[in-house]
Amino acid sequence: METLRTTLCPPQTKSDLQNRLKKIEGQVRGVLRMVDEDVYCDDILHQISAVQAALNSVGKQVLENHLHSCVVDRIRSGDDGVVDEFLVTLKALIK
Repeated sequence: METLRTTLCPPQTKSDLQNRLKKIEGQVRGVLRMVDEDVYCDDILHQISAVQAALNSVGKQVLENHLHSCVVDRIRSGDDGVVDEFLVTLKALIK
């Protein structure tokens, strides 16, 4: 069984991420409501685009934090394998 890895995220960063994700959660619920109410497809697509942009923004913030903390810490401790792991993650994000 694989051990769950954790990250020490600065409290303000964690709070910012949580707040942004809660807003995105609300946006997704809004899209669902639009579908339930048979709102015009073009309007739904615009909201989906906004949700995707918001998630991309959160992803960039998490990626930046990961690079500055987890990746740097592991390299400093002699774990160069983190570079390959990071590249796999980066490729998945930009596909």
